[in-house]
Amino acid sequence: MSQPARLMGLGVRGDDGFAAGADGAGRSFAIGELADEFGLTHRTIRHYEDEGLLAPQRDGTVRVYSHRDRARLALICRGKRLGFSLAEIKEFLTLYDADEIQKEQMRFMQRIARRRIADLERQLQDVQQTLGELRIIDTQISDHFRKNGITETHTPEDTQP
Repeated sequence: MSQPARLMGLGVRGDDGFAAGADGAGRSFAIGELADEFGLTHRTIRHYEDEGLLAPQRDGTVRVYSHRDRARLALICRGKRLGFSLAEIKEFLTLYDADEIQKEQMRFMQRIARRRIADLERQLQDVQQTLGELRIIDTQISDHFRKNGITETHTPEDTQP
């Protein structure tokens, strides 16, 4: 298993379920098996195929997914969890296929990872600011109730889902 695959979440015994060098490389998978395993719908997997991210073989009208397709699907799912677009994931996979030493793939991944980190840090700041403002509002309302002899009937725990 290559270093780039590890960076996207496929470790020595990664998300693909096979240890490096295991015999699983020749096994095939039906769309239902992959859908169940990754918690996806058949439609989602077909969409990834339509987007050029997967290329299963056909046995008549039946899609037959290889170990490679399964590993790519694991990378796609990991990329989606990390917040990458399908276009970014596709470029990552394309660079992986095109560059044996994965230099360009690594540069690309670093660039989009850094961009994603910056986006998440901005979102975190926004959430922290919003929480601070909401806490001030909550305190002001509680103070208002207390000054006017009104008993609060709701606590923050009451609003928990």
